[in-house]
Amino acid sequence: MEAEKVLKMDESISSRKVKAVNLETFIFLGVLVIGFGYIASVMGAGIMFKVIMNTAHDLLLNTVFLIMAMAVLAGALSALLSEFGVISLINKLFKGFMKPLYGLPGASITGAIATYLSDNPAIISFAKDKNFTKYFKKHEIPALCNLGTAFGMGLILTTFMISQGKEYALPAIIGNISAIIGSIISVRIMLYFTKRFYNYDCSKDINTNNLKNDTEYREIRDGNIFQRILDAMLEGGKNGVEMGIAIIPGVLVVCTMVMILTFGPSTDPITGAPIYTGAAYEGIALLPIIGEKLSFILEPLFGFTSPEAIAFPITSLGAVGAAMSLVPQFIIDGVITPNDIAVFTAMGMTWSGYLSTHVGMMDALNARGLTSKAIISHTIGGICAGMSAHFLYMLLS
Repeated sequence: MEAEKVLKMDESISSRKVKAVNLETFIFLGVLVIGFGYIASVMGAGIMFKVIMNTAHDLLLNTVFLIMAMAVLAGALSALLSEFGVISLINKLFKGFMKPLYGLPGASITGAIATYLSDNPAIISFAKDKNFTKYFKKHEIPALCNLGTAFGMGLILTTFMISQGKEYALPAIIGNISAIIGSIISVRIMLYFTKRFYNYDCSKDINTNNLKNDTEYREIRDGNIFQRILDAMLEGGKNGVEMGIAIIPGVLVVCTMVMILTFGPSTDPITGAPIYTGAAYEGIALLPIIGEKLSFILEPLFGFTSPEAIAFPITSLGAVGAAMSLVPQFIIDGVITPNDIAVFTAMGMTWSGYLSTHVGMMDALNARGLTSKAIISHTIGGICAGMSAHFLYMLLS
């Protein structure tokens, strides 16, 4: 019933009637022509379409299917944890920690851990499990998107930073602490939006009155332990497949555009000159240019000593894995400091490519109408995480 209600609310947002042709028609055409015209003027029209197709194809094969595989495994794990009461135990243990800080039930920490060990969409598999969502009120479920994204690829990013040198161990730890701060801010802002979106009233929320009774008991599957384990894994994995299919449009459309705006041309293997070949992930590098123009604001906030460092958080908007590849060369060139590593870890983990995953994740949560709010909340959370890392590093060093 709740999912149907959310779907109806989303449909009401996207099905308003307006004049067949109005001012926004011409504004949209103008933006479309200017946008694609500018990209085509940089790389050529033919190359532009080739890059778009190759990037989308590579994202489908190497990103979407990877996320789907991860979601299947996370879904199976989620179902097992629910079936044998582990999530119920976690909810009891961490309720006093998660509720005051995040405003979410203790069970939500399970999703955060899952994304820390893997990537952002892992939390969606938990959100599809009714034995997990029973601990949440309806306005709290969309906030799981922000919570999970704030810890995406955390373990991989942290170990990568530490592997760059022993002097980066402390900055990486500071970055983790700062990511927690950013996640709290992001989730709290998101909860403010979701309460307004759902017209949340504590006194009228049925779940508030029945939550205690619902969480005192849990449903289990019929059969012996082996049958229950097998059924839980298969059903949880099936939810992961459905989630993987649901995120395809968001990842392919949004991430393709973000990649084109983030990365630059390829390098000629013979001359070393920049060249457009139509390969996947080539682009016009517009976002780093914008970041460099804003360096007079960003550098005091994050403590960057070089304008090149802006490229890491900007690239993290699209893919933190791609941003990580920048770090070794930054270290070789001597353009970053341990402070920058702390900020990189905090912002890379908090943002972790959220522009390319938030759309699909919110769609999978049946909360498409809140996508823009989730992005705004997480943008603020990531900036706060980076600032926290800078000031914490200054304090501790």
